[in-house]
Amino acid sequence: MKPSKGDKLFYTINYVVLGVLALTCVLPFLHIISVSLSERSSVESGHVFFWPVGFQLTAYEFFFTATPAIKSFINSVEITIFGVVISMLGTTLAAYPLSRKYLMGRRFLTLAMVFTMLFAGGLIPTYLIVKSLSLIDTYWALWLTGFISTYNMLLMRSYFENIPQEIEEAAGIDGCSEWSLLGRIILPLSMPMLATIGLFYGVGYWNAFMSVLMYINTTSMQNLTVVVQAMMSSNDLLTSATTDVVQQQMMVTEMIKSVAITVMVIPMLVVYPFLQKYFVKGVMLGSIKG
Repeated sequence: MKPSKGDKLFYTINYVVLGVLALTCVLPFLHIISVSLSERSSVESGHVFFWPVGFQLTAYEFFFTATPAIKSFINSVEITIFGVVISMLGTTLAAYPLSRKYLMGRRFLTLAMVFTMLFAGGLIPTYLIVKSLSLIDTYWALWLTGFISTYNMLLMRSYFENIPQEIEEAAGIDGCSEWSLLGRIILPLSMPMLATIGLFYGVGYWNAFMSVLMYINTTSMQNLTVVVQAMMSSNDLLTSATTDVVQQQMMVTEMIKSVAITVMVIPMLVVYPFLQKYFVKGVMLGSIKG
């Protein structure tokens, strides 16, 4: 069917609006990357916009050698990888039983978990519980407080419910146990949802900020997000990072901040394209029942 003039106009307006919105997201990030890769004089004079001027990697070298960036980056990777693993395990083991219609008290358990989305325990009670369990200054304080997201669990439960019942019945006839059914049939069929939920958890753990400030007191255990925030809010950390006056003179605070933001964002940008093909499908199928 040939689109009418009204349809063409509608599509044109949509493309223009979406293009402008995309530019508002992309251009600031391009500017940050350009500042991090430009020479000091060009940054100070304000000649850097969306392309590096006087390409150099001095700011990155300074960032990784004169600041605790490498240690904090390793901490972020450790927090994210292990956190995603245990959260995915907990979410799967919660969602699968709740998706079985023969589970006794299924409705009550679901409502009890949804209740936590509406009424949280509060910041101070949560901190007191974590402290009473002697989890302060350990990563378990981060992993256990973010163990299961009710929203993610509900998405996964709905996805499990949408898997054809005939497949499960056929597996049961072949003598498949519940564990085998989950591990050999349900989970392989749920890769889009697993990738989507894993991405949700990964972004959450990688960008963890308030929880790290609350529960992690040792500076060497803090993640990249907290270190970058400290650099953004105080120049003292940058000026005291090195005693080399010449090296300090070659740097501009904005250059180091731009490097910090770039290093913090790049890992998620690298991971997302590999999960993008699962992302939309997983969210849509997990949000529709029936």
